[in-house]
Amino acid sequence: MTSLSADDSYLDHYGFSHDPFAARVPGFKFFPAQRKPVLGQLHHLARYSQLLLVVTGPEGSGKTLVRQALVASSNKQAVMSVVITPQSTADSSAVLQQIGQALNIQHADFDGVMAQIVQLALTGQEVYLLVDDAEQLTGAAVETLLRLAAGSPEARPHVFLFGEDSLVSRLEALVEGEERFHVIALQPYEEDETREYLAQRLEGAGAGLETLSEEQIARIHEQSGGWPGAINLVAREELIEAIKHSKTRKATKGWPFPLPMKHLLAVLAVLCIIAVAFLLRGGEDEPEVQTNTPLALGNAPRSAPESAAGPVTPPESPSKIEFETPAAAANTDSARTAAVEPAEDVSEENSASITHQDGAAPSPAVTQKEAPAPVAQPAPEPVVPETPAPKTPEVVRPAAQPAPAAPAASAHSAWYAEQGGNRYLVQILGTRTEKNAQALVAQRGSDYRYFVKEHEGKPLYVVTFGNFANRAAALAAIKTLPAALQSGKPWARSFASVQKEMRK
Repeated sequence: MTSLSADDSYLDHYGFSHDPFAARVPGFKFFPAQRKPVLGQLHHLARYSQLLLVVTGPEGSGKTLVRQALVASSNKQAVMSVVITPQSTADSSAVLQQIGQALNIQHADFDGVMAQIVQLALTGQEVYLLVDDAEQLTGAAVETLLRLAAGSPEARPHVFLFGEDSLVSRLEALVEGEERFHVIALQPYEEDETREYLAQRLEGAGAGLETLSEEQIARIHEQSGGWPGAINLVAREELIEAIKHSKTRKATKGWPFPLPMKHLLAVLAVLCIIAVAFLLRGGEDEPEVQTNTPLALGNAPRSAPESAAGPVTPPESPSKIEFETPAAAANTDSARTAAVEPAEDVSEENSASITHQDGAAPSPAVTQKEAPAPVAQPAPEPVVPETPAPKTPEVVRPAAQPAPAAPAASAHSAWYAEQGGNRYLVQILGTRTEKNAQALVAQRGSDYRYFVKEHEGKPLYVVTFGNFANRAAALAAIKTLPAALQSGKPWARSFASVQKEMRK
């Protein structure tokens, strides 16, 4: 895939100041923990050993990075570093020519080079000869470097070869069993070291490790085999793929339905017709409920003289008076049965519904004869005054739901903004649920806070710990965290990167 190191859309999408996974990035420091012991070993052997030193590893294993770090960490006052990078197969004369140019000598042969190295040693200056891509050297060139590493009694240069594993077998054939060189083989990163390497690369570009998900980090480590060069390639591919997926989601988000537009309009029309039918049906039922209420209220005074059963009858009388008008016409057994049924039901609504269904009102005479039976109905009738029960909608829950008004990390946002960008904190975890972040902060104390950022189109609540003067202090604080928090792999980051995320 084409490199997007200079692609503005790639940088703008993630807010990078530069491509964090380019081969050369500004201000990159030699950080990987596993390579630091190698660097220290090289300095130690250069001081106390008389052997030629060889650093091996496959392409992308970080050999060039170690060589750069060795030069950068050497004492510039006491060491002159001569870096040789063969562009193609380099023989002995080509190697001596490059060394002669760096040492400012006219006769670039073996004796002339050694004479200049002795002169520099007399002034207290050592010479480091560092050869990158040393597998491109011819056999004669390798043999010349072995002779230079052996030196003379007066002085000797320190020779470092950085190349692939095949270089070792060539050296073994030349020394014929003598101990004239020492090999340091680089190893791939463990997953934790891959995580640290990714974090430093991203922080250097103004972002953080949360740019990558845990699944992406695991994929990067697995596909790269833990080699730094491959990590850079796979990590960039992961970020580019994430951009493609986000664009695809946005494109499909506007019209997620697979049906054509005309079919959807037809479905909507049918739904509208059904909704209107339900509304009309509901409108017909409403007047029936309302007509009973005024009748009951209007006839209530008449029920008092008709009932001799005391104060229990008045609530029942409205239904009786409702049937008195057509009373004489329907004095049959069926009408008598219809009148008895409502008396058995304690619900006034059931009584009214039977009245409506029969059409021909049941005989009021029968209802009056069976007046003793309805005496069992005072229980539902007191419910009539409680018909204001429909006011329950006034207690609708939405009014008592100010939950969304909970402080959405704004309580801490001002604090993050006030801190110096060059200070550091420890990022504990990120969660999609703000209550989880609030609970952790409340449980752990005032040194814990959280802020909100947007990640993959959704809010992510990030819990942090402390406020430290530098990265070293933040890393030291990680070791003091409880084991439960350390298991989540917390990491140190700058306030500048947090403030940038919050501004987005």
